[in-house]
Amino acid sequence: MTDVNIASHPRLAAARIWKQQKPWLAVLAILAVLTTIDAGQAIETAGFAAAQLVSIAPFLLAAIAVAAWAGATGADHLIARAFTGAPATMIAMGALVGALSPFCSCGVIPLIAALLAIGVPLAPVMAFWLASPLMDPSMFVLTSGVLGVEFALAKTVAAIGMGLLGGSVVHLAQRAGALGDPLREGIGDGGCGGARLRAPQAPVWRFWQDPSRRQRFGREGLRTLLFLAKWLTLAFVLESLMLTYVPAETITALLGGTGVMPILTATFVGVPAYFNGYAALPLVGGLMTQGMAPGAAMAFLVAGGVTSLPAAIAVWALVRTHVFALYVAVSLGGAFVVGMGFQAFSML
Repeated sequence: MTDVNIASHPRLAAARIWKQQKPWLAVLAILAVLTTIDAGQAIETAGFAAAQLVSIAPFLLAAIAVAAWAGATGADHLIARAFTGAPATMIAMGALVGALSPFCSCGVIPLIAALLAIGVPLAPVMAFWLASPLMDPSMFVLTSGVLGVEFALAKTVAAIGMGLLGGSVVHLAQRAGALGDPLREGIGDGGCGGARLRAPQAPVWRFWQDPSRRQRFGREGLRTLLFLAKWLTLAFVLESLMLTYVPAETITALLGGTGVMPILTATFVGVPAYFNGYAALPLVGGLMTQGMAPGAAMAFLVAGGVTSLPAAIAVWALVRTHVFALYVAVSLGGAFVVGMGFQAFSML
């Protein structure tokens, strides 16, 4: 349906605006409610969000530049080269490229559909699938700015580890005769929007010499700016409310300490509570300030990043039930192991 057709149907136009602008509408609603019940807190919350945005502005601009550069140069074309070679090589490359590629958990779905549809084995695809939403260049820069370089490096290692774990489990299961025909009926003929895997092409590193690529750099930069701005603003508003109204003792009791339960709790809480990778960073930063254990923070981000509701729905629509069940099991189990490992590391 074209934009003209959408514009001619008020309900469709309103639905589209709601889908695209939910974070801004949520911010306005929160501030409106606060103004009604506590005008002073509304001012403090708005000021807190603005100050936090200013503090991470250098990292935000760097993240935007990286995302725009990847789109303008065509560096994402290199991804297709990861899926050639022996199974172990393909799994390792799938996990590595997934952790470095600029795809979110939902944006990777068309590429995954195309890879499976053209016959790429499920094991390296699963490795890529699990690693991709957890880390990318933009995410690394922002994570470094919000939670520190050490946390960002650890999360990168976790992303690669999750990919290796998922790919290896799938490979062993397939060798045992399981997980045949992973795609749902109708996906193999170009489902997910008729996705097709593009043939590998050499990136154009000097993209500024091509007018069309310069335009794409601008479009990608603006799109990323608007996307990050709305989600980070909402996240900082929520962080302000959390710091104001949620007692630190409560966070410490549920998610603090060095035991197993805080990490296990964070693993399962991350599934419904995590709504966006970039927005989750300041929220986790606030929780850690109030006493959240480092391992629990890592488990929350890993579990939520892979199994957030939008991502889970997309996976469910793409693969058969048994593959989806394995995906969820590996995601939650891997997140718990990663959280335990990071907790042990942080205590050294």
